[in-house]
Order: sequence, then C-alpha cells, then structure tokens
Amino acid sequence: MSFQCTLSLRCLATRTKLSLIFTAMQFTRDWESGWVTANTSYKSFSHVMVNADIGLHIGLAGVNITLVGNPVNQVNETINYNEHFAWSFDADYDHSYSEGLEKGLPSPILYVAEKFTTHSPCNVHRQYRISSCYASIMLWMALCTWLISILLFSMPVLLYGGYMLLLTAVLMLFSLLFFITVRNIPKCPIQFGPASLKTDYGKSFWLTFTTGLLCLLLGLGVIVLNSVHPQKLKLVFNLDKGMREEVDGWDKSHLPAESSSSEQDVLMVSLDELCEVTATKL
Repeated sequence: MSFQCTLSLRCLATRTKLSLIFTAMQFTRDWESGWVTANTSYKSFSHVMVNADIGLHIGLAGVNITLVGNPVNQVNETINYNEHFAWSFDADYDHSYSEGLEKGLPSPILYVAEKFTTHSPCNVHRQYRISSCYASIMLWMALCTWLISILLFSMPVLLYGGYMLLLTAVLMLFSLLFFITVRNIPKCPIQFGPASLKTDYGKSFWLTFTTGLLCLLLGLGVIVLNSVHPQKLKLVFNLDKGMREEVDGWDKSHLPAESSSSEQDVLMVSLDELCEVTATKL
C-alpha cells in the first residue's frame, strides 16, 4: 500500500510538472538566444566606448535584449539593462521601440531592437511574429490534449489515453517546426565592430523537444503494450487488482442470501412427521 501511494504521488508530481512546462513555454524568452562581448559606443551621438556583454533572447511573445558592462560600473553609470519588446498580436513592437528611443536606452539595445521592427530592411518581424503565433497555438492545443490524456488514464481508458499522448507529441513537434521555419530566412548580421552576435536554439526549444519526444515514446509504449500484453498494461497503471476486487464484490453482492437456521430446520422435517401432524389436526 505504501509503495502504491508513493507511485501515485510520483505520477501526480510528474503530471503537474509537465502541465507547468506546457504553460511556461508560452512565456519563456529563450527559444533562441545568443551572446557577444564587444567594445561598443554606449550612447547615441557620443564617442564614449564601453566593454559589455550583449545578449539577444527570442521568445514566442517578443525579444529580450540585455546589456551588462564588464565591469558593471563604467562611465559613472551602472550598465545593467534587460529590455523586452513584445510582438504578440495584442502588442505593438514599433511602439515599444519608440518608447525605448524616448527613454534614451543605450545604443547597443536600440541597434539590436531596430533589426526586428516592421520598417527594418532585415524584414524578419513578420516571419517571427507569425511563426511564434502558430507555435503558441500548437502549445496551447498540446496542453489541452495532455489534460484530456490524464482524464482518460484516470477513467481508465488506457488505449485512448495513449492516442492523446501521441497527439500531444505531434502538436509539440509541430510547434517546433513552425519556429524552425524562421531560421531558414536570411538574417541581417548584428555587428559590434569585429564581433558578431549570433543566436542558436535556447533552453526552451530543447525542453519542448524533449517533452514532445517523451510524450511520443509514452504514447507508443501504451498503444503497443495494450495490443501485446493488455494485462501488463493494467498492472502498470495499477488497475488489475482494483478490477478484480470490483468483480469479486459484484459477485458477492449478487449471490443468494444464506438461509436461516429456522428455515433449514423446517426443510429437514421428514415427510412422515409432516403427515402425522396433518392427521392429528384433522
């Protein structure tokens, strides 16, 4: 019993973690990321140079641009910036960029952010925005199918739960496919002197890929095990013992009740004694 409780708690924790992963992937900002260390001008219309780490982090909802000085305190300022520019359909990327200009953000941040504006010659804003939107839709659908699979496994309808796991994996892999299409378009170089800022797939991308692959393997395992050894599949989900107890209880509830001792005594009376009693009364 203790082992079964521990197993149930672990399964519940795993399901909760995966549900959190599905939700978190929508808002993480490191689907694609890159860093570069360079000597660059700090402010517009100024010849002051600073040494800093410049980072670009691309998510489904927009980009984050970071600027951290080496050291942090230079030119009588603390150089430690992390600015977000959203491109979701309820946000205006160009407006966010204009606000950055008005605030007087450092030149490296504005230079990188300008590459993703709608009027930029790079022409990557539309591709990133559309691909991120479709990837986000696929992830929301994957979360729904994952919750449905949990419901089917608890009912229990194991085979259809396996099908839902496969559908969850397919949706997650499609979200990656939509995001990958952006990498195929030509990109403008982001240069800081001789140094170039290049990006590659980030942690969120690989976490989504790992989760989708895990759902794919689990779904295939459930379907194959259900066709080859269905009893073992029930044992894995701890259903075989519960079903046997239910069947035993049903059989006992439908058995005829045992006759009482008085009824047994009446039935054991011999036919001769019954005749004598009848003759005496007459």
